[in-house]
Amino acid sequence: MRRVEHVMGFPVSARIDDEGFPEAAVDGLFVWLHEVDARFSPFRPDSEVSRLDRGEVSEPSPALREVLDLCEEYRVATGGAFDVRLPGRGLDPCAVVKGWSVQKGAELLAAAGARRFCLNAGGDVVAAGGPWRVGVRHPEHADRLCTVLNLTDRAVATSARYERGDHIIDGRTGSPATGLLSLTVVAPTLTEADTVATAAFAMGAEGVAWAAARENCEVFAVDAGRRVLRSPGFPGERTATQPTG
Repeated sequence: MRRVEHVMGFPVSARIDDEGFPEAAVDGLFVWLHEVDARFSPFRPDSEVSRLDRGEVSEPSPALREVLDLCEEYRVATGGAFDVRLPGRGLDPCAVVKGWSVQKGAELLAAAGARRFCLNAGGDVVAAGGPWRVGVRHPEHADRLCTVLNLTDRAVATSARYERGDHIIDGRTGSPATGLLSLTVVAPTLTEADTVATAAFAMGAEGVAWAAARENCEVFAVDAGRRVLRSPGFPGERTATQPTG
């Protein structure tokens, strides 16, 4: 079974290889993701996030509290480089919400009996069963790959400058993070892979070692000098189009 819907500003695709898997469970997955978008988007004036930021909500819901606690955990862990409350900007927890919500969606599928499936949310992937082959895009050439992963019961996320330019801000300086071209993290969950990738990218070149030192995280990065940096356990194959320094 395969389905693609546009949610949270990007395509989310679901592929479930289990025979006879109920379509209602896939419906539930996308209902959940659309609900998250409605509740947690900082771009919707009626969302819980926007209302909280304006002081119209005194106590966040349990789900939003979980997200905000993760945001604070990573703010502290990065010395302020990762910060969802930047001066002059509204509360924006999207860097956590995306991976967190898709991981929750994967757990919904697993609870419904799915054993071999893949969720791809704008290039960030949760892979159950496997192995699944997942390509990591070259940071400067959209038609090339840096590396190809073989994933089983893991998740992978990439933060980079190629889609939205210098959009990731180093909260310590208030300026865009420019020390890296791209950074990919493989972790047990997409909650961790996506947040660690964004947080490490915000830290710049020092974020590579920081991410690699986190338990169960493997890292592949291309720095501003086009050097490839990878942790020893990163499960990727080298390709002919890999950047070189």
